[in-house]
Amino acid sequence: MITKNLTAIAVGAVLALVAIPASAHHGWGGQATNESDMTGKVVKSVSLAGPHATMQIDVEGKVYDITLAPPFRTRSAGLTDGMIPVGETVTVHGNRSRDANRNEMKTIHVVWKGKTYSVYPERE
Repeated sequence: MITKNLTAIAVGAVLALVAIPASAHHGWGGQATNESDMTGKVVKSVSLAGPHATMQIDVEGKVYDITLAPPFRTRSAGLTDGMIPVGETVTVHGNRSRDANRNEMKTIHVVWKGKTYSVYPERE
């Protein structure tokens, strides 16, 4: 009986640990299939906190949430926390949200000062 309880607890713990990363992952399913570019001014610089790096840009008076790759991949692409100052102009390339009411883009690359930072080079 004790062995069954310990096994059940162990299995439950493993399933809980597996579920955490899965629930935190931001897939491409909620994004439009077509890729596009947006150019705007940085409102919130690159942040490597959370399961995906993020930033915000203002495009013609609308603030867009920009979802980048997970922090390790974003850093490997050359983008670091706070690297692009607020007010700088960037162009992002990726897939906007399927929901037209959401100002959000999952980004494949960011262009700043003539340099391209590919956070998802396999999608280029």
